[in-house]
Amino acid sequence: MKPDLWSFEKKAIKNGFSRIAGIDEAGRGPLAGPVVAAAVILPLSLQVSDIGDSKKLSTKKRIDLYERIYEHAVAIGVGIIDAIEIDRINILKASLLAMAISVENLAPQPDCLLVDGKFHIPSNLPQKPIVKGDNLSISIAAASIVAKVTRDRFMERYHLDYPQFEFYKHKGYPTKAHKEAIREFGCCPIHRRSFKGVKEYL
Repeated sequence: MKPDLWSFEKKAIKNGFSRIAGIDEAGRGPLAGPVVAAAVILPLSLQVSDIGDSKKLSTKKRIDLYERIYEHAVAIGVGIIDAIEIDRINILKASLLAMAISVENLAPQPDCLLVDGKFHIPSNLPQKPIVKGDNLSISIAAASIVAKVTRDRFMERYHLDYPQFEFYKHKGYPTKAHKEAIREFGCCPIHRRSFKGVKEYL
């Protein structure tokens, strides 16, 4: 039986909240590029039934849903942390910081946060971490789509600057082709120098 993706939002409303933001990130695993987070407040009347975990959607479907989310959302915020900062503070802290920034960029501000994963983000707002939240909450699923499409577009743009790495194909993830390119060309300015798979070629 398919879970009710509105269940966490409905519970928050019963507890007196009215602007519930879902938060997710994309790009924790890649060897290159930023980590990108998104925060999304959806209208309770939204009828887009096929929003789901961005990782399970085709590229075409993700882009279609991304456009529909931007068309209907009450508010969308994005947070971006680049590779230099990821190396400085580590990827977990960078991911949580990107999430917090995405919330700060929401207008209007939410009064409750649903956060993908098991960690709280640095925010004073009431929040509930939800493991595998992009499969359980429509707001988090929407955020996962916005974060993924936004990050993919960054990596496609970086391909123009560093075509030898073919970032448009693998988006910086540690594929065999990407690792071979690092061995051949060394790393470029957007590589995460603290990550295994990069630092040994410095």
